[in-house]
Amino acid sequence: MIRKVIQIDEEKCNGCGACAEACHEGAIGMVEGKARLLRDDYCDGLGDCLPACPAGAISFVEREAAPYDEKAVLENKKKQNVPVQGGCPGSRMRRIAQAPVSAVPDQTPAVSQLSQWPCQIQLVPVNAPFFEGAKLLIAADCSAYAYARMHEDFMRGKITLIGCPKLDPVDYSEKLTQIITNNDIQSVTIVRMEVPCCGGLEMAAKKALQASGKFLPWQVITLSVDGRILE
Repeated sequence: MIRKVIQIDEEKCNGCGACAEACHEGAIGMVEGKARLLRDDYCDGLGDCLPACPAGAISFVEREAAPYDEKAVLENKKKQNVPVQGGCPGSRMRRIAQAPVSAVPDQTPAVSQLSQWPCQIQLVPVNAPFFEGAKLLIAADCSAYAYARMHEDFMRGKITLIGCPKLDPVDYSEKLTQIITNNDIQSVTIVRMEVPCCGGLEMAAKKALQASGKFLPWQVITLSVDGRILE
């Protein structure tokens, strides 16, 4: 089948091993001091390894490749004595102990700061009029649930686009490039979760900014699963 997998430029690879450590599927290994894609069916195509590479040696390519085989990945982890906890670290179950809040009800009604519809990256029109002069917020689906003040702190005054690279089998960078290129975007804020699969959203936004040829103010904000802003 034709699908998206990673490609490693051995000339650029400096052998640091950061990508192999970042790849939770075990698709990348170090061979003779260079990173190598060990098996196509171990690569899920999400690109957690891309932001980890300091040399820019990893990219995506669409080619004939075996389909991703999660069963084979899990079996390989067992052979390597790697702890298996439900596959992707971003899907790992955990309980979150939050501090108790005051029982006194807040008399100020909460007001939504969502200023446009639709907000899903896949659904929003590329040339929607609300993009003109907009400050763009590109946010992970889970961020609004993890961070209590999402509307007040991040969405206020911005056009919000949301997505999840783990669940949506698309490359967001193509559509985001069109949006940034074809509209008068003023700035870009990326809000992602700390889980590895969210690296795909950050990478797509960065690729779109680069491909647009525009020099815009931009920032990345990473949230922990318990709702904290991480440095």
